[in-house]
Amino acid sequence: MAKVITIIGAGMMGSALAFPAAENGHEVRLVGSPLDDDIIDACIATNRHPKFDRDFPAGVSYHKVGDWKKAVEGADFVIGGVSSFGVDWFGEEILANLDPAMPVLSVTKGLINLEDGTLISYPEYWRNNLLAKGIDRHVCAVGGPCTSYELVFHDQTEVAFCGVNSAELKMLKEAMATPYYHISLTNDVIGLESAVALKNAYALSVAMTIGLVNRHHGEDVGLHYNSQAGAFYQAVREMTKLMDIQKGSQEALHIGIGDLYVTVYGGRTRKIGILLGEGKTYDEALDILAGVTLESLVVARRVANAIYRKAELGEVSLADFPMMCHSKDVLDNGKDAELPWESFTYDNTK
Repeated sequence: MAKVITIIGAGMMGSALAFPAAENGHEVRLVGSPLDDDIIDACIATNRHPKFDRDFPAGVSYHKVGDWKKAVEGADFVIGGVSSFGVDWFGEEILANLDPAMPVLSVTKGLINLEDGTLISYPEYWRNNLLAKGIDRHVCAVGGPCTSYELVFHDQTEVAFCGVNSAELKMLKEAMATPYYHISLTNDVIGLESAVALKNAYALSVAMTIGLVNRHHGEDVGLHYNSQAGAFYQAVREMTKLMDIQKGSQEALHIGIGDLYVTVYGGRTRKIGILLGEGKTYDEALDILAGVTLESLVVARRVANAIYRKAELGEVSLADFPMMCHSKDVLDNGKDAELPWESFTYDNTK
């Protein structure tokens, strides 16, 4: 049965989800955030997102943020398409003013670090803030190895939807699944949300190895996989330890590892990791990538700060997280990107 789906936030991932939604015969209303007016103007003028090379399918309409309330009238569910920089805006302006009975699916990846080093998901963060206003709402979320432009291209894509309401998840899957967009379902919200956020933090370090090869041997030498694989292996080790702390499931960890793979090989995190590996300072890298949304830097700092806080409280050892500590030093303390390779080794002999 055809539905009405409102997507709020016209970033790349939110906009990409308009493709499977509309191709399933649903009416899709794409609403920009306060930062998306130019994107919506482009969509209206060309029927195409400025970052995509394909027209939107039939059934998609475009709306400025001032019209969001009208755009959700009669909708069956809302997709939150903001980046991690829009989390507070989405919570305060949209979720707080949206009918609590309206299902919401968020594409935003990230974690919030609390004072005691606890890392919570965005759905929990929103829920806590809304409960303080007397609003009882759970937000579902999507995570997995999916780049927006490849979803638009219809590359085979495996993701998971998470939430506490199983019936709601099944409805969302039925509405969004296509022959190229495959959806698993889980109630493990903290596990899935942690896994797909952690991969952003760790993809940064793995991508540094590509830049390090360029720096030491020249860009024409091509890709070298030993260093990438060694960094990838260490990233998985640290992600596994953090997922144990988060009490996330193995299935969620596996999705995070898949997401780590695709993020290393494509996307914005790869770009800044390579620049840092090549020897650019943090500020120089930001200048080169001016205008690019770099959510990996947000989550890397939050996870690192959480680890350091838990170490202060005696709950973890920093020696178990040398890659994350290194990323923080590169981002915040001007340290060279050369990875601390020997700290990744271990001796389990007796």
